[in-house]
Amino acid sequence: MAHMWSISSTRTLGTMLLATAVASAVSPLPVLAQQSQRAVTRPVERDAQPIKKGRVEGGEAGQAQPNAIVPSGGVQLYQRMGATLPPVPPEKPYEGPVDEAYGAYQRGLYVTALAKALPRAEQGDSAAQTLVAEMMTKGLGIKRDPKAAAFWYGQAAERGDPAAMFQYALLLMSGRNVARDKAKADEYMRKAAEAGNASAQFNWAQILVSDNPGEKGLKLALPFYEKAAAQGLADAQYAVAQLYLAVDNLPKEKKEKARLWLERAARAGFDTAQLDMGLWLVNGVGGERNYEDGFQWMRVAALRGNVVAQNKLSHLYINALGTRPDPVEAAKWYVLSRRAGLSDYELEDFYLGIDEEQQKKAIEAANRFQRSR
Repeated sequence: MAHMWSISSTRTLGTMLLATAVASAVSPLPVLAQQSQRAVTRPVERDAQPIKKGRVEGGEAGQAQPNAIVPSGGVQLYQRMGATLPPVPPEKPYEGPVDEAYGAYQRGLYVTALAKALPRAEQGDSAAQTLVAEMMTKGLGIKRDPKAAAFWYGQAAERGDPAAMFQYALLLMSGRNVARDKAKADEYMRKAAEAGNASAQFNWAQILVSDNPGEKGLKLALPFYEKAAAQGLADAQYAVAQLYLAVDNLPKEKKEKARLWLERAARAGFDTAQLDMGLWLVNGVGGERNYEDGFQWMRVAALRGNVVAQNKLSHLYINALGTRPDPVEAAKWYVLSRRAGLSDYELEDFYLGIDEEQQKKAIEAANRFQRSR
Protein backbone atom coordinates (compact mmCIF):
# COMPACT_ATOMS: atom_id res chain seq x y z
CA MET A 1 0.00 0.00 0.00
CA ALA A 2 1.38 3.41 -0.90
CA HIS A 3 1.82 5.91 1.90
CA MET A 4 0.71 9.50 1.71
CA TRP A 5 3.56 11.88 0.94
CA SER A 6 3.28 15.38 2.36
CA ILE A 7 3.18 18.01 -0.36
CA SER A 8 5.20 20.46 1.73
CA SER A 9 8.59 18.76 1.91
CA THR A 10 10.92 21.75 1.79
CA ARG A 11 10.33 25.41 2.33
CA THR A 12 12.27 28.60 2.09
CA LEU A 13 13.36 30.14 5.35
CA GLY A 14 10.43 32.54 5.03
CA THR A 15 7.82 29.82 4.60
CA MET A 16 9.06 27.18 7.08
CA LEU A 17 7.04 28.96 9.75
CA LEU A 18 3.90 28.78 7.61
CA ALA A 19 4.40 25.09 6.86
CA THR A 20 4.77 24.30 10.57
CA ALA A 21 1.67 26.30 11.42
CA VAL A 22 -0.40 24.61 8.72
CA ALA A 23 0.73 21.20 9.92
CA SER A 24 -0.23 21.95 13.52
CA ALA A 25 -3.53 23.62 12.73
CA VAL A 26 -5.17 21.36 10.19
CA SER A 27 -5.21 17.76 9.08
CA PRO A 28 -2.81 16.63 6.33
CA LEU A 29 -3.93 17.57 2.85
CA PRO A 30 -5.74 14.73 1.06
CA VAL A 31 -3.54 13.08 -1.54
CA LEU A 32 -4.96 10.12 -3.42
CA ALA A 33 -2.56 7.20 -3.02
CA GLN A 34 -2.83 4.71 -5.86
CA GLN A 35 -0.53 1.83 -6.69
CA SER A 36 0.89 3.68 -9.72
CA GLN A 37 1.53 6.84 -7.70
CA ARG A 38 4.21 5.56 -5.31
CA ALA A 39 6.69 7.93 -6.92
CA VAL A 40 5.12 10.92 -5.24
CA THR A 41 3.18 9.58 -2.30
CA ARG A 42 5.85 7.84 -0.21
CA PRO A 43 7.56 9.96 2.45
CA VAL A 44 11.23 10.70 1.96
CA GLU A 45 13.00 9.98 5.22
CA ARG A 46 16.46 11.51 5.37
CA ASP A 47 17.68 8.90 7.88
CA ALA A 48 15.68 5.96 6.57
CA GLN A 49 18.64 3.79 5.52
CA PRO A 50 22.36 4.47 5.12
CA ILE A 51 23.46 4.35 1.52
CA LYS A 52 25.61 1.39 0.51
CA LYS A 53 29.29 2.17 0.05
CA GLY A 54 31.19 2.35 -3.21
CA ARG A 55 28.41 3.55 -5.47
CA VAL A 56 27.41 7.20 -5.46
CA GLU A 57 29.14 8.72 -2.43
CA GLY A 58 31.85 10.54 -4.33
CA GLY A 59 31.64 13.25 -6.97
CA GLU A 60 34.65 14.35 -8.95
CA ALA A 61 38.06 14.33 -7.32
CA GLY A 62 38.49 17.19 -4.90
CA GLN A 63 34.88 18.31 -5.21
CA ALA A 64 33.20 19.08 -1.90
CA GLN A 65 29.69 17.75 -1.55
CA PRO A 66 26.95 19.48 0.43
CA ASN A 67 25.76 17.60 3.49
CA ALA A 68 22.32 19.07 3.87
CA ILE A 69 19.34 20.18 1.84
CA VAL A 70 19.73 23.84 0.98
CA PRO A 71 16.52 25.88 1.06
CA SER A 72 15.66 28.15 -1.81
CA GLY A 73 16.47 31.81 -1.69
CA GLY A 74 13.65 33.58 0.12
CA VAL A 75 11.60 36.51 -1.03
CA GLN A 76 13.98 38.07 -3.58
CA LEU A 77 11.48 37.54 -6.38
CA TYR A 78 13.25 39.36 -9.19
CA GLN A 79 16.65 37.82 -8.41
CA ARG A 80 15.66 34.22 -9.08
CA MET A 81 18.22 33.18 -11.68
CA GLY A 82 17.03 31.64 -14.91
CA ALA A 83 13.37 32.36 -14.29
CA THR A 84 11.07 33.65 -16.97
CA LEU A 85 9.31 36.39 -15.08
CA PRO A 86 5.68 37.38 -15.62
CA PRO A 87 5.07 40.66 -17.44
CA VAL A 88 5.25 43.73 -15.25
CA PRO A 89 1.82 45.34 -14.83
CA PRO A 90 1.48 48.73 -16.54
CA GLU A 91 2.29 51.68 -14.33
CA LYS A 92 -0.33 54.27 -13.61
CA PRO A 93 0.48 57.72 -14.99
CA TYR A 94 2.15 59.84 -12.33
CA GLU A 95 0.97 63.41 -12.07
CA GLY A 96 2.54 64.42 -8.77
CA PRO A 97 5.68 66.47 -8.13
CA VAL A 98 8.94 65.17 -9.57
CA ASP A 99 11.41 63.91 -6.93
CA GLU A 100 14.76 65.04 -8.35
CA ALA A 101 16.76 63.19 -5.70
CA TYR A 102 15.08 59.86 -6.41
CA GLY A 103 15.30 60.47 -10.15
CA ALA A 104 19.06 60.94 -9.86
CA TYR A 105 19.25 57.78 -7.73
CA GLN A 106 17.41 55.77 -10.37
CA ARG A 107 19.84 56.98 -13.05
CA GLY A 108 22.82 55.96 -10.93
CA LEU A 109 23.86 59.54 -10.12
CA TYR A 110 24.35 58.76 -6.46
CA VAL A 111 26.43 61.76 -5.42
CA THR A 112 23.86 64.07 -7.01
CA ALA A 113 21.01 62.14 -5.41
CA LEU A 114 22.58 62.42 -1.97
CA ALA A 115 23.27 66.12 -2.40
CA LYS A 116 19.61 66.71 -3.26
CA ALA A 117 18.16 64.35 -0.64
CA LEU A 118 20.22 65.17 2.44
CA PRO A 119 19.04 68.81 2.90
CA ARG A 120 15.43 67.65 2.57
CA ALA A 121 16.06 64.81 5.02
CA GLU A 122 17.42 67.26 7.57
CA GLN A 123 14.24 69.32 7.16
CA GLY A 124 12.06 66.29 7.97
CA ASP A 125 11.10 65.00 4.48
CA SER A 126 10.38 61.30 5.12
CA ALA A 127 10.89 60.19 1.50
CA ALA A 128 14.29 61.90 1.43
CA GLN A 129 15.19 60.37 4.79
CA THR A 130 14.38 56.92 3.46
CA LEU A 131 16.49 57.52 0.36
CA VAL A 132 19.45 58.73 2.43
CA ALA A 133 19.14 55.65 4.65
CA GLU A 134 19.07 53.37 1.61
CA MET A 135 22.20 54.98 0.14
CA MET A 136 24.06 54.81 3.46
CA THR A 137 23.07 51.16 3.87
CA LYS A 138 24.49 50.24 0.46
CA GLY A 139 27.34 52.74 0.33
CA LEU A 140 26.05 54.53 -2.75
CA GLY A 141 27.40 58.04 -3.18
CA ILE A 142 28.73 57.96 0.37
CA LYS A 143 30.76 55.65 2.60
CA ARG A 144 28.67 52.77 3.93
CA ASP A 145 27.38 53.71 7.39
CA PRO A 146 24.82 51.25 8.87
CA LYS A 147 24.43 53.18 12.13
CA ALA A 148 23.64 56.47 10.38
CA ALA A 149 21.31 54.57 8.02
CA ALA A 150 19.45 53.15 11.01
CA PHE A 151 19.03 56.67 12.39
CA TRP A 152 17.51 57.93 9.12
CA TYR A 153 15.26 54.89 8.78
CA GLY A 154 14.02 55.62 12.30
CA GLN A 155 13.34 59.26 11.47
CA ALA A 156 11.40 58.35 8.32
CA ALA A 157 9.51 55.58 10.11
CA GLU A 158 8.33 58.02 12.76
CA ARG A 159 6.95 60.16 9.94
CA GLY A 160 5.05 57.23 8.41
CA ASP A 161 7.08 56.29 5.32
CA PRO A 162 6.02 52.66 4.56
CA ALA A 163 9.38 51.52 3.17
CA ALA A 164 11.22 53.02 6.13
CA MET A 165 8.80 51.48 8.62
CA PHE A 166 9.45 48.07 7.09
CA GLN A 167 13.23 48.45 7.12
CA TYR A 168 13.27 49.92 10.63
CA ALA A 169 11.08 47.07 11.88
CA LEU A 170 13.65 44.59 10.59
CA LEU A 171 16.40 46.47 12.43
CA LEU A 172 14.37 46.49 15.64
CA MET A 173 13.71 42.77 15.33
CA SER A 174 17.38 41.89 14.91
CA GLY A 175 18.87 44.57 17.15
CA ARG A 176 21.27 45.68 14.43
CA ASN A 177 22.51 49.21 15.13
CA VAL A 178 19.44 49.90 17.28
CA ALA A 179 18.19 48.48 20.56
CA ARG A 180 16.15 45.32 19.99
CA ASP A 181 12.45 46.03 20.58
CA LYS A 182 9.92 43.44 19.44
CA ALA A 183 6.85 45.42 20.41
CA LYS A 184 8.02 48.48 18.46
CA ALA A 185 9.11 46.29 15.56
CA ASP A 186 5.69 44.68 15.38
CA GLU A 187 4.00 48.08 15.48
CA TYR A 188 6.03 49.41 12.57
CA MET A 189 5.64 46.18 10.59
CA ARG A 190 1.87 46.32 11.04
CA LYS A 191 1.71 49.98 10.03
CA ALA A 192 3.86 49.35 6.96
CA ALA A 193 1.66 46.41 6.00
CA GLU A 194 -1.52 48.43 6.41
CA ALA A 195 0.07 51.19 4.32
CA GLY A 196 0.52 48.74 1.43
CA ASN A 197 4.16 47.66 1.57
CA ALA A 198 4.17 44.13 0.08
CA SER A 199 7.21 42.86 1.98
CA ALA A 200 5.75 44.18 5.22
CA GLN A 201 2.44 42.50 4.46
CA PHE A 202 4.15 39.15 4.06
CA ASN A 203 6.28 39.59 7.18
CA TRP A 204 3.35 40.83 9.27
CA ALA A 205 1.44 37.73 8.19
CA GLN A 206 4.38 35.61 9.36
CA ILE A 207 4.34 37.40 12.72
CA LEU A 208 0.61 36.77 13.10
CA VAL A 209 1.12 33.08 12.40
CA SER A 210 3.95 32.93 14.95
CA ASP A 211 2.11 34.81 17.68
CA ASN A 212 -1.25 33.07 17.23
CA PRO A 213 -0.81 29.27 17.12
CA GLY A 214 -3.23 27.13 15.18
CA GLU A 215 -5.87 28.01 12.64
CA LYS A 216 -6.59 31.35 14.32
CA GLY A 217 -3.20 32.69 13.29
CA LEU A 218 -3.58 31.40 9.74
CA LYS A 219 -6.92 33.14 9.33
CA LEU A 220 -5.58 36.41 10.77
CA ALA A 221 -2.59 36.24 8.44
CA LEU A 222 -4.42 35.26 5.27
CA PRO A 223 -5.64 38.78 4.27
CA PHE A 224 -2.06 40.08 4.46
CA TYR A 225 -0.71 37.13 2.47
CA GLU A 226 -3.41 37.84 -0.11
CA LYS A 227 -2.48 41.52 -0.38
CA ALA A 228 1.21 40.72 -0.80
CA ALA A 229 0.38 38.00 -3.34
CA ALA A 230 -1.68 40.44 -5.40
CA GLN A 231 1.39 42.69 -5.55
CA GLY A 232 3.45 39.87 -7.06
CA LEU A 233 5.41 38.53 -4.07
CA ALA A 234 6.06 34.89 -4.92
CA ASP A 235 6.43 33.70 -1.32
CA ALA A 236 3.04 35.22 -0.51
CA GLN A 237 1.47 33.62 -3.57
CA TYR A 238 2.83 30.29 -2.40
CA ALA A 239 1.44 30.88 1.11
CA VAL A 240 -2.00 31.78 -0.26
CA ALA A 241 -2.07 28.57 -2.30
CA GLN A 242 -1.25 26.47 0.76
CA LEU A 243 -3.77 28.19 3.02
CA TYR A 244 -6.59 28.15 0.47
CA LEU A 245 -6.28 24.39 0.38
CA ALA A 246 -5.59 23.78 4.08
CA VAL A 247 -7.78 26.16 6.08
CA ASP A 248 -11.34 25.09 6.78
CA ASN A 249 -14.47 27.14 6.09
CA LEU A 250 -13.01 29.31 3.33
CA PRO A 251 -15.32 30.21 0.44
CA LYS A 252 -15.37 27.65 -2.35
CA GLU A 253 -14.20 30.21 -4.89
CA LYS A 254 -11.00 30.75 -2.90
CA LYS A 255 -10.25 27.05 -2.58
CA GLU A 256 -10.72 26.69 -6.33
CA LYS A 257 -7.96 29.28 -6.90
CA ALA A 258 -5.33 27.50 -4.79
CA ARG A 259 -3.59 25.94 -7.79
CA LEU A 260 -3.72 29.23 -9.70
CA TRP A 261 -1.79 31.01 -6.94
CA LEU A 262 0.69 28.16 -6.73
CA GLU A 263 1.25 28.37 -10.48
CA ARG A 264 1.88 32.12 -10.24
CA ALA A 265 4.57 31.53 -7.64
CA ALA A 266 6.05 28.74 -9.75
CA ARG A 267 6.13 30.90 -12.87
CA ALA A 268 7.89 33.62 -10.88
CA GLY A 269 10.77 31.18 -10.40
CA PHE A 270 10.11 30.03 -6.82
CA ASP A 271 11.61 26.53 -6.86
CA THR A 272 9.61 25.27 -3.87
CA ALA A 273 6.40 26.28 -5.65
CA GLN A 274 7.67 24.55 -8.79
CA LEU A 275 8.22 21.38 -6.77
CA ASP A 276 4.74 21.55 -5.26
CA MET A 277 3.22 22.38 -8.65
CA GLY A 278 4.66 19.13 -9.95
CA LEU A 279 3.34 17.21 -6.97
CA TRP A 280 -0.11 18.76 -7.11
CA LEU A 281 -0.47 17.98 -10.81
CA VAL A 282 0.70 14.38 -10.49
CA ASN A 283 -1.37 13.72 -7.37
CA GLY A 284 -4.46 15.63 -8.50
CA VAL A 285 -4.34 18.15 -5.64
CA GLY A 286 -6.41 21.30 -6.21
CA GLY A 287 -7.59 20.10 -9.61
CA GLU A 288 -7.27 17.35 -12.21
CA ARG A 289 -4.22 15.14 -12.54
CA ASN A 290 -1.83 16.00 -15.35
CA TYR A 291 1.23 13.77 -15.37
CA GLU A 292 2.97 15.47 -18.29
CA ASP A 293 2.72 18.99 -16.84
CA GLY A 294 3.60 17.64 -13.40
CA PHE A 295 6.75 16.06 -14.80
CA GLN A 296 7.74 19.31 -16.52
CA TRP A 297 7.36 21.38 -13.34
CA MET A 298 9.29 18.79 -11.34
CA ARG A 299 12.07 18.90 -13.90
CA VAL A 300 12.21 22.71 -13.77
CA ALA A 301 12.62 22.63 -9.98
CA ALA A 302 15.23 19.87 -10.22
CA LEU A 303 17.25 21.81 -12.78
CA ARG A 304 17.20 24.79 -10.41
CA GLY A 305 18.81 22.62 -7.73
CA ASN A 306 15.82 21.74 -5.54
CA VAL A 307 17.00 18.50 -3.90
CA VAL A 308 13.55 17.05 -3.17
CA ALA A 309 12.52 17.73 -6.77
CA GLN A 310 15.62 15.87 -7.97
CA ASN A 311 14.64 12.93 -5.79
CA LYS A 312 11.04 12.93 -7.01
CA LEU A 313 12.08 13.35 -10.66
CA SER A 314 14.06 10.14 -10.33
CA HIS A 315 10.89 8.35 -9.22
CA LEU A 316 8.95 9.82 -12.15
CA TYR A 317 11.52 8.47 -14.62
CA ILE A 318 11.44 5.04 -13.01
CA ASN A 319 7.62 4.83 -13.03
CA ALA A 320 7.18 6.52 -16.42
CA LEU A 321 4.84 9.17 -15.01
CA GLY A 322 4.59 12.02 -17.51
CA THR A 323 7.67 10.79 -19.36
CA ARG A 324 9.22 7.70 -20.87
CA PRO A 325 11.18 5.45 -18.50
CA ASP A 326 14.88 6.30 -18.49
CA PRO A 327 17.09 4.39 -16.02
CA VAL A 328 20.16 6.57 -16.64
CA GLU A 329 18.26 9.83 -16.04
CA ALA A 330 16.57 8.31 -13.01
CA ALA A 331 19.93 7.27 -11.59
CA LYS A 332 21.49 10.67 -12.38
CA TRP A 333 18.89 12.56 -10.38
CA TYR A 334 19.18 10.07 -7.54
CA VAL A 335 22.97 10.53 -7.47
CA LEU A 336 22.54 14.31 -7.28
CA SER A 337 19.95 14.22 -4.50
CA ARG A 338 21.95 11.65 -2.52
CA ARG A 339 25.13 13.71 -2.78
CA ALA A 340 23.15 16.61 -1.32
CA GLY A 341 22.29 14.48 1.71
CA LEU A 342 18.85 13.08 0.86
CA SER A 343 18.66 9.32 1.48
CA ASP A 344 16.07 7.11 -0.23
CA TYR A 345 16.22 3.35 0.22
CA GLU A 346 13.96 2.60 -2.79
CA LEU A 347 16.12 4.67 -5.13
CA GLU A 348 19.24 3.08 -3.65
CA ASP A 349 17.86 -0.37 -4.43
CA PHE A 350 16.96 0.77 -7.94
CA TYR A 351 20.46 2.18 -8.47
CA LEU A 352 22.13 -1.04 -7.33
CA GLY A 353 19.83 -3.01 -9.63
CA ILE A 354 20.93 -1.38 -12.88
CA ASP A 355 24.09 -2.53 -14.67
CA GLU A 356 27.49 -0.96 -14.13
CA GLU A 357 27.52 0.76 -17.52
CA GLN A 358 24.27 2.57 -16.69
CA GLN A 359 25.67 3.52 -13.28
CA LYS A 360 28.77 4.94 -14.93
CA LYS A 361 26.70 7.00 -17.38
CA ALA A 362 24.52 8.30 -14.55
CA ILE A 363 27.51 9.44 -12.49
CA GLU A 364 29.07 11.12 -15.54
CA ALA A 365 25.79 12.92 -16.22
CA ALA A 366 25.53 14.00 -12.58
CA ASN A 367 29.11 15.33 -12.68
CA ARG A 368 28.37 17.30 -15.87
CA PHE A 369 25.29 18.80 -14.25
CA GLN A 370 27.27 19.90 -11.19
CA ARG A 371 30.04 21.39 -13.33
CA SER A 372 27.48 23.42 -15.27
CA ARG A 373 26.08 25.13 -12.18
